[in-house]
Amino acid sequence: MQKQILIAGGGIGGLAGALAAERAGWEVRLFERAVEFSEVGAGVQLGPNVVRRLQAWGLHRELQEVAAFPGMLQVRSALSGEELARLSLGASAIARYGAAYVTIHRADLHALLLNAARDLPLVHLNLNAPVEHHQESEGVVTIRLKGGALVEGDALLGADGLRSGTRARLLGDAATRTSGHLAYRAVLTQKDLPEKLRTQHVTAWLGPKLHVVQYPLRRGELMNVVAIRHGEPPADLESWDHRANAADLEAALAHTCSALQDLVRSVAQRDGGWRLWPLSDRPPVSGPGEMARGLVALLGDAAHPMRPYLAQGAGMAIEDAAELQRALSMHDLDVDLRLRRYALNRWQRNARVQERSRRNGSIFHATGLVRWGRDLSLRLLGERLLDVPWLYRGDGSNASQL
Repeated sequence: MQKQILIAGGGIGGLAGALAAERAGWEVRLFERAVEFSEVGAGVQLGPNVVRRLQAWGLHRELQEVAAFPGMLQVRSALSGEELARLSLGASAIARYGAAYVTIHRADLHALLLNAARDLPLVHLNLNAPVEHHQESEGVVTIRLKGGALVEGDALLGADGLRSGTRARLLGDAATRTSGHLAYRAVLTQKDLPEKLRTQHVTAWLGPKLHVVQYPLRRGELMNVVAIRHGEPPADLESWDHRANAADLEAALAHTCSALQDLVRSVAQRDGGWRLWPLSDRPPVSGPGEMARGLVALLGDAAHPMRPYLAQGAGMAIEDAAELQRALSMHDLDVDLRLRRYALNRWQRNARVQERSRRNGSIFHATGLVRWGRDLSLRLLGERLLDVPWLYRGDGSNASQL
């Protein structure tokens, strides 16, 4: 008899989970609380470890049509503008890791996954359907939707994001912690910018208690700019997406080089301006029980929200989904053991990425002698420091045993 998985959340993680479960032979019922499928945000970086998963799902052509493929990652000093190090991407990344390094608008990635899910007869997508409760009994998990409707399935996947209701019910743990860092994000049309501000590369500008990243989107037609600085959000900031005060950011960057200040000022001169996200995370995953218990599993930010300093938030959700596909395909195992296998094979890698992301934030924002040592190391070791073979080459599995 065909198994059925219920998925809470219709973002990137939920849709990736739906594709994975369907490919494992499961019927999927996905429940999204919003009245329409949409994705806010700006750019996403996808390393070769993630692009390989999308290619395995047959999405290579769709990715080629909407993404950008930067040829280089460069690191510059935010104070002097000097290039500190560079790493070749493009063909070099394909040769090293079997897939490209990709930058893509979050909405384009979401649409790519949504269109693929809509084409699958075993995937049923439900809008305006927030999951308010779940419970397990006698090998069945039952969810209750807003309005009281009950739906039964063989498993539940919580892919409902940073403030996951599924996680809260499953683990009963505390809310996410604020990082003390603020992210300002903007997307610009490159042809509207002076030529000196345009780019087809990934550039990270590192400064004391701040950094800025810029990279191309949508075949290179757009440019994503993210500025992150130390600071606490305004008291009235109730949403994770909020129009930002450009003057606050420009004041924080007052001592940086003119090239970076020109880039930042160009955002304020365009429609839309900056959007503000206070960054939150959780401590690294401490064991498989934080990713699956019984007939319920967690995926993406619901399981392991992380800081953006390794550019792997969306990537780890897609890796989770690929591992979930393998686990759900183990038809000789009971469902709870399949989900435990999924958790065993994911928790350590996710914890490592969470910890490395947090550590990178300290390195990016270093001050004093630590900043001096960082810059010297980048000048001397360059590509060796910027490349991350354990991440880009990894298969997403810890080879753990039940």
